[in-house]
Amino acid sequence: MKKYLLLLLLPALWLAPACQKEFLNPNAADGSQVVKTAEGLTALIVGIKRDFSVGATSGLYNAISSNGLTTKELYVINTGNGELTALESGGGTVGGNNAFINNIWANCHRVKANAQLLIDNAANVRETGTTEMIRVYGHVFKALAIGTLANFWEQIPTEVVPVNEYLAGRRPTFKNRIDALREAIALLEAAQPLVESVTPSAFFNTKVGTDIDIKNLVYALQARYNLMVGDYTKALAAANKVDLSKRSVFRYDAVSQNPVFRVSLVNNNTYNGVVNFGLTGALAPEAGDGRIPFYLGNNTAPVRVQGFFKNDADPIPLYLPGEITLIKAECHARLDQLPEAIAELNKVRTKTTDPFGVTAKLGPYAGSPTDKDAILLDIYQQRCIELYMSGLKLEDSRRFGRPGPGQPGAERSRNFYPYPTVERDNNPNTPPDPPV
Repeated sequence: MKKYLLLLLLPALWLAPACQKEFLNPNAADGSQVVKTAEGLTALIVGIKRDFSVGATSGLYNAISSNGLTTKELYVINTGNGELTALESGGGTVGGNNAFINNIWANCHRVKANAQLLIDNAANVRETGTTEMIRVYGHVFKALAIGTLANFWEQIPTEVVPVNEYLAGRRPTFKNRIDALREAIALLEAAQPLVESVTPSAFFNTKVGTDIDIKNLVYALQARYNLMVGDYTKALAAANKVDLSKRSVFRYDAVSQNPVFRVSLVNNNTYNGVVNFGLTGALAPEAGDGRIPFYLGNNTAPVRVQGFFKNDADPIPLYLPGEITLIKAECHARLDQLPEAIAELNKVRTKTTDPFGVTAKLGPYAGSPTDKDAILLDIYQQRCIELYMSGLKLEDSRRFGRPGPGQPGAERSRNFYPYPTVERDNNPNTPPDPPV
């Protein structure tokens, strides 16, 4: 990356509170110059992507890890890893100083702030296909940061406070997660006409890369977040626009390594997978499900996770085609369109080809075609398997009303996380922690 990139942070800034707008490297060039040029702004996009997806402090690694341990997808190998063990145990053992939840919080707010810089400064570039894409990436990564936070916290601050106002004492207020998700959706809706009318320039693709199909990512995230807020009609409309043959991934190599593999799976001392995805009873996977060897190898304890985390260079998808199809199935079911729900569900169950190789190769749904609850249960089971270690299961578990902490057969160890201590110490607007 360019040496003047704003995103190159000192370690001391990793846990900066959510309020600050700019994150400048004191050893780099003046940040005000970076946001004035196409070179600088496209380098900032590369940096934002890398910040969110690479390393032990990245939002992606910590979201996948925390979600997996909280929802029993993963287990801690060495209980001496206290931060991980706390997430696995859940309840009151998860405190505001937990490094994993602090990393999600700090990283997503940093991504959000730097994405706002793209939105605010895109007009400094006057080249069709570059100007618009800079703005689009700002909208998409700000939405992705907000959406990630909304998966784990009841309330979050979404505004970006300018540095001068922060230094003068202003702190951001919090909004409930549904309102925050609606803000993320609005950002994506603002990006939609740009991706539908403008093609990325050759300059932009050369500088930023083409690993993300930005138009289909805009649709996919709209579908995901509208589902999360319960707007099933809009979620279905967005999902129907996604070209399921397209891929959007975070790409890795020997230098920028797949963080889940490199930080946790390679050493066999941190965490790993659970037999049958941690699913039991009616949720246990069917014999012969092709996703078992894809994600879990031989599926015997101790499980060695496969899937998108086999080596340093494995790309991690931003969404899977199966997620989009299951969004359609769930929306149809919740709208009482049960034949349509079963038709979409069966596309996942019987799938034999997939851009990422995630194929169940099962028979079609065999339950009652008129039992809405049974159809939704099968959809939830398919999400648990198809989207294993995607970071989405905690939201799914709550939305489907699965047993939570303190209930018989609890399937998650927390409902929402406590707010990071660093935020509480610096922002008097921080709400009380949820009980679990």
